[in-house]
Amino acid sequence: QVQLVESGGGLVQAGGSLRLSCASSRRTFSSMGWFRQAPGKEREFVAAITWSGGRTLYADSVKGRFTISRDNAKKTVYLQMNSLKPEDTAVYYCAGATAAWPSPSRNNYNYWGQGTQVTVSS
Repeated sequence: QVQLVESGGGLVQAGGSLRLSCASSRRTFSSMGWFRQAPGKEREFVAAITWSGGRTLYADSVKGRFTISRDNAKKTVYLQMNSLKPEDTAVYYCAGATAAWPSPSRNNYNYWGQGTQVTVSS
Protein backbone atom coordinates (compact mmCIF):
# COMPACT_ATOMS: atom_id res chain seq x y z
CA GLN A 1 0.00 0.00 0.00
CA VAL A 2 1.50 3.30 -1.11
CA GLN A 3 1.01 6.23 1.21
CA LEU A 4 1.37 9.90 0.51
CA VAL A 5 1.50 12.12 3.57
CA GLU A 6 1.25 15.90 3.30
CA SER A 7 2.38 18.34 5.94
CA GLY A 8 3.16 22.02 6.33
CA GLY A 9 -0.25 23.59 6.02
CA GLY A 10 -1.50 26.27 8.36
CA LEU A 11 -2.74 29.80 8.76
CA VAL A 12 -0.77 32.67 7.26
CA GLN A 13 -1.40 36.32 6.46
CA ALA A 14 -1.65 37.52 2.91
CA GLY A 15 1.81 38.06 1.47
CA GLY A 16 3.29 35.35 3.65
CA SER A 17 4.86 32.01 2.79
CA LEU A 18 4.38 28.35 3.54
CA ARG A 19 6.17 25.21 2.44
CA LEU A 20 4.20 22.02 1.97
CA SER A 21 5.83 18.60 2.00
CA CYS A 22 4.60 15.30 0.61
CA ALA A 23 6.39 12.15 1.68
CA SER A 24 5.87 8.96 -0.29
CA SER A 25 6.21 5.54 1.30
CA ARG A 26 7.52 4.14 -1.96
CA ARG A 27 9.02 5.52 -5.14
CA THR A 28 6.47 4.02 -7.52
CA PHE A 29 5.54 7.13 -9.45
CA SER A 30 7.15 8.88 -12.37
CA SER A 31 5.69 12.25 -11.47
CA MET A 32 4.03 14.02 -8.58
CA GLY A 33 1.49 16.77 -8.48
CA TRP A 34 -0.12 19.23 -6.13
CA PHE A 35 -3.81 20.03 -6.37
CA ARG A 36 -6.08 22.14 -4.23
CA GLN A 37 -9.77 22.30 -3.44
CA ALA A 38 -11.54 25.29 -1.97
CA PRO A 39 -15.01 24.98 -0.37
CA GLY A 40 -17.69 24.60 -3.01
CA LYS A 41 -15.18 24.34 -5.84
CA GLU A 42 -13.70 21.53 -7.87
CA ARG A 43 -10.23 20.23 -7.17
CA GLU A 44 -7.79 22.12 -9.37
CA PHE A 45 -4.25 21.61 -10.56
CA VAL A 46 -1.48 23.64 -8.92
CA ALA A 47 1.88 22.20 -9.96
CA ALA A 48 3.60 18.98 -11.02
CA ILE A 49 7.12 17.61 -11.30
CA THR A 50 8.80 14.52 -12.70
CA TRP A 51 11.10 12.51 -10.46
CA SER A 52 13.57 12.08 -13.28
CA GLY A 53 14.83 15.31 -14.74
CA GLY A 54 12.68 17.49 -12.53
CA ARG A 55 10.47 18.83 -15.31
CA THR A 56 7.83 21.12 -13.89
CA LEU A 57 4.43 22.52 -14.81
CA TYR A 58 2.43 25.23 -13.04
CA ALA A 59 -1.08 26.56 -13.13
CA ASP A 60 -1.18 30.13 -14.40
CA SER A 61 -2.64 31.30 -11.09
CA VAL A 62 0.50 30.33 -9.16
CA LYS A 63 3.29 30.93 -11.67
CA GLY A 64 6.01 33.11 -10.21
CA ARG A 65 4.74 32.59 -6.66
CA PHE A 66 4.88 28.82 -6.09
CA THR A 67 7.81 26.47 -6.67
CA ILE A 68 7.61 22.71 -6.77
CA SER A 69 10.72 20.64 -6.06
CA ARG A 70 11.66 17.12 -5.11
CA ASP A 71 14.22 15.25 -3.05
CA ASN A 72 14.67 11.87 -4.68
CA ALA A 73 16.59 10.38 -1.77
CA LYS A 74 13.85 11.33 0.71
CA LYS A 75 11.02 10.47 -1.73
CA THR A 76 9.57 13.85 -0.84
CA VAL A 77 8.04 16.57 -2.95
CA TYR A 78 7.77 20.17 -1.77
CA LEU A 79 5.60 23.11 -2.67
CA GLN A 80 7.09 26.45 -1.67
CA MET A 81 4.31 29.03 -1.66
CA ASN A 82 5.24 32.71 -1.55
CA SER A 83 3.19 35.90 -1.82
CA LEU A 84 0.14 34.01 -0.68
CA LYS A 85 -3.29 35.46 -1.37
CA PRO A 86 -6.65 34.80 0.31
CA GLU A 87 -7.77 33.03 -2.87
CA ASP A 88 -5.04 30.44 -2.27
CA THR A 89 -7.04 29.19 0.71
CA ALA A 90 -7.87 25.53 0.14
CA VAL A 91 -7.08 21.99 1.11
CA TYR A 92 -3.92 21.03 -0.74
CA TYR A 93 -3.43 17.47 -1.93
CA CYS A 94 -0.38 15.76 -3.34
CA ALA A 95 -0.79 12.93 -5.83
CA GLY A 96 1.34 10.40 -7.63
CA ALA A 97 1.17 9.50 -11.31
CA THR A 98 2.80 6.89 -13.51
CA ALA A 99 2.95 9.40 -16.34
CA ALA A 100 6.51 10.39 -17.21
CA TRP A 101 5.53 14.00 -17.76
CA PRO A 102 4.11 16.65 -15.41
CA SER A 103 0.38 16.40 -15.97
CA PRO A 104 -2.36 18.88 -14.97
CA SER A 105 -5.09 16.23 -15.31
CA ARG A 106 -6.48 14.59 -12.18
CA ASN A 107 -7.24 11.48 -14.24
CA ASN A 108 -3.53 10.77 -14.59
CA TYR A 109 -2.97 10.48 -10.86
CA ASN A 110 -3.42 7.12 -9.18
CA TYR A 111 -2.68 7.86 -5.54
CA TRP A 112 -3.68 10.79 -3.36
CA GLY A 113 -2.72 12.06 0.04
CA GLN A 114 -5.21 13.04 2.71
CA GLY A 115 -4.74 16.78 2.20
CA THR A 116 -3.48 19.65 4.32
CA GLN A 117 -5.36 22.87 4.99
CA VAL A 118 -3.89 26.19 3.92
CA THR A 119 -5.69 29.32 5.08
CA VAL A 120 -4.59 32.79 4.00
CA SER A 121 -6.09 35.68 5.90
CA SER A 122 -6.50 39.12 4.41
